[in-house]
Amino acid sequence: MANIRKIGVLTGGGDAPGLNAVIRAVVKSALNNGIDCYGIPNSYDGLLEADRPFPLTRDSVTGILRMGGTILGTVNRGNPLAEPVQTSDGEKVYAERCLEIFRRLEFDALVAIGGDGTLALSHDFYQMGMPIVGVPKTIDNDIVGTVNCFGFDTAVSFASHAIDRLHSTAAAHRRIMVVEVMGRYAGWIALQAGISGGADVVLIPEISYHLERIAEKIRERDQYGAKFTIVVVAEGAKEEGGEVSVVKRAEGQFVERLGGIGHRVALQLQELTGKEARATVLGHLQRGGTPTAFDRVLATRFGAKAVELMMRGDFGRMVASHPPDVVPVALSEVVGRTKTVPLTSDLIRTARAVGICFGD
Repeated sequence: MANIRKIGVLTGGGDAPGLNAVIRAVVKSALNNGIDCYGIPNSYDGLLEADRPFPLTRDSVTGILRMGGTILGTVNRGNPLAEPVQTSDGEKVYAERCLEIFRRLEFDALVAIGGDGTLALSHDFYQMGMPIVGVPKTIDNDIVGTVNCFGFDTAVSFASHAIDRLHSTAAAHRRIMVVEVMGRYAGWIALQAGISGGADVVLIPEISYHLERIAEKIRERDQYGAKFTIVVVAEGAKEEGGEVSVVKRAEGQFVERLGGIGHRVALQLQELTGKEARATVLGHLQRGGTPTAFDRVLATRFGAKAVELMMRGDFGRMVASHPPDVVPVALSEVVGRTKTVPLTSDLIRTARAVGICFGD
């Protein structure tokens, strides 16, 4: 067992339902084992000054289990390791400053909760000597090494409810309704929400689509009396031979922002079929709100397991869902990779079996 007396916890990247549940589990598990716990605000930026981390007590996490967002705040950008930053001690290199403050405050270990960017940054810090355990977080469910990420179930549930609501208005007006969902370069949200919501067409990044194939599906539905069509499109989907739709190109430390594909597909299908089409972009609505029971339980298991690994001195690891267990996975096996939907997935076979069109 490692001699762990004082730890820090931070959240990085985009927010996701269940972040506060992880923080709560880390704090309670730590305190129950005689370990002091400190919150590091705004991801690793909280380690740029010694006065930023603050104690987390049982009172600090009372009532946050059901809350969306994160009480620690977050930063969503690329890798800042080598950049110079202005501090109260003058200009410093970002990574060196974080390590300096980590050691000055006498932290024994750190729990880093985040997606692929935060986990990659955490792996870099681990290689520099910072004892770290990672917790995977993303609504996109695209982190390698874990079957599930908390936040994903909540995002899918919200998207499914939105599709349910769009069915009635689509049927009333005999329209094509296009629903754009998040997911970046993975189609997990679109696929599961499409199946759950009874969509007729699902467009995902893993399968390039042909507009005419989708138009054929719409005409087929018209012929047998279903005068409306629900199309779910992942923000990273693209037409065969085309490119993803980008709102803003990558710049500096910030990755490219995807979006706009929903409106593009709606306009194109309206021209091809002559039917009225409308687009709805769910956007950040998928990130907010109360986490589902599944996400609360998974997040709590992740937080408790992270503290267990720290007490064992098992650093450089990420906690991962391998049902029925939560297990450690080396960060080195996770970073720099994306978990996309396999073309042989049972989910895709199921979707095709019930008549969902992928546009291929």
